[in-house]
Amino acid sequence: MLAVKEGQATLHLGGEQGEAVEAEKGDVIILPAGYGHKKIDASEDYANYGAYPGGVDFDMNYGKAKERPHTIDNIAQVPLPEYDPVFGQGGPLFDH
Repeated sequence: MLAVKEGQATLHLGGEQGEAVEAEKGDVIILPAGYGHKKIDASEDYANYGAYPGGVDFDMNYGKAKERPHTIDNIAQVPLPEYDPVFGQGGPLFDH
């Protein structure tokens, strides 16, 4: 989950084949494990929170071939969250 705390940013979501999206304060983006994302541009006050299910920590990858085997293993280890991080128990996350 990526939640925008302050400001606005242009984010590239979905790896090389993805798309640029605009995000601003209050937006929440739910990203599947392994889904590429990066900040392209942002206002000076841009700040965001990132959260992972089960207390899993992030790992940085840069699209290099040697990263792939380790990255695939890491993606498989990320658990589904216990509940929808925006709407809580019964939220629509698991419908998508």
